[in-house]
Amino acid sequence: MNKILDDFNTLELKYKEYAILPLGQHSFAVKTAAHTIWLDPFLSNLEGRLIPAICKAEEITAADLITGSHDHADHIDRPALPDMVKASADSFFVFPKAISVEEVPPERTIKINDGECAEHNGIKISAVASAHEFLEMDQNGNYHALGYVIECDGVKFYHSGDCCIYEGLLTKLRQHGHFNFVFLPINGRDAVRYLAGCIGNMTWQEAVDLAGNIDVETAIPAHFDMFAFNSENPQKFADYYAAKYPAGKSVIPVPGKIITGVAN
Repeated sequence: MNKILDDFNTLELKYKEYAILPLGQHSFAVKTAAHTIWLDPFLSNLEGRLIPAICKAEEITAADLITGSHDHADHIDRPALPDMVKASADSFFVFPKAISVEEVPPERTIKINDGECAEHNGIKISAVASAHEFLEMDQNGNYHALGYVIECDGVKFYHSGDCCIYEGLLTKLRQHGHFNFVFLPINGRDAVRYLAGCIGNMTWQEAVDLAGNIDVETAIPAHFDMFAFNSENPQKFADYYAAKYPAGKSVIPVPGKIITGVAN
């Protein structure tokens, strides 16, 4: 029995209510009144991970939608995908068009690119290009890294995936109007990590300013706790956000601790 997952799955939510289950790194599960969405679930026991997986892939039995933002092991967990496919027989998987994911049957795969929208069983998914650290495309103009704006049951949120600030990102997000919450990476980037093959993200200051300049109720920092060589202190994000944008709200996610709220 997985008490954390059972507690999450058995929550009874009304229209506009939501629950968020942090999994560590940039992985979250979001439950609304009628849907459950798993965002970049990273469950494999990759060497160096500091946060044990909250659950096993075969325990994800209640997913409507499972996303993968880009083809890194902590965002598209290929070893775990076959078990997720089997465990949640009605789930669909969302990936960038630029990526081939053979582990998921094509009839259960939604491929999307920047500026495109898709709908599945009452869930609307809109893609926003992510720069990790650069905006990279295939020969057909499909971006390798995406963020997703997801809307269902009166709740709207944005999961950036791994992303740096680039010209046009703020404009794209503002076009989506009001967000109830956003997940943004804060681990930053530097030459040492880049030369070691560790591609970077927004700094906590950049993430604060992005959240502070869009219409969002709650900003949630991510990508700071899984690997010692690529970590950051999320309290810096929370303190800076409170100081610079006092009308805003932030929540530091704790793996396994459910966050609840009501969309305004």
